[in-house]
Amino acid sequence: MKKIIQNLDEYVLMAMLSASTLLIFFQVIMRYIFKDSLSWSEELARYMYVWQTWIASSYAVKMGRHLRITSMVDKAKGRTRVWFELLVIALWFGFSVFLCFKAAELCHMIFEQEQTSPAMNIPMWLAYMAVPTGTALMAARLVQQFAANLAKLKTAGQAE
Repeated sequence: MKKIIQNLDEYVLMAMLSASTLLIFFQVIMRYIFKDSLSWSEELARYMYVWQTWIASSYAVKMGRHLRITSMVDKAKGRTRVWFELLVIALWFGFSVFLCFKAAELCHMIFEQEQTSPAMNIPMWLAYMAVPTGTALMAARLVQQFAANLAKLKTAGQAE
């Protein structure tokens, strides 16, 4: 069970990528072979892509694959390097939490306006929920990284 929770973002991303690929493939078949297209498939694929992007931001944190400028951190050694990492993670966490709350406010506003999507007629707040969901997941992964770096700081202190 712990493995499933630890890798949930990866499983969701794989499922969504497979589903969106099949959906787009089906749309191409409909358009070119049957000379008819689905009115909702492109909209659904677009919303799935947005969700994939924000969930992948959490996965990128987990894998250490976010684009970063590390020139300052790379020059530091030992405890100083770990302190730099902790500072960067703390700032990044603060930005993620800020973005999460602002995106949630936007979702709430869209929810109150009862805005719906043009083709599928689904509530638009569902599409916009990708941002607070993704940033909340990213913040959770950053907490994990912060804890791992704190452990490194303790072991670096014992080595000195």
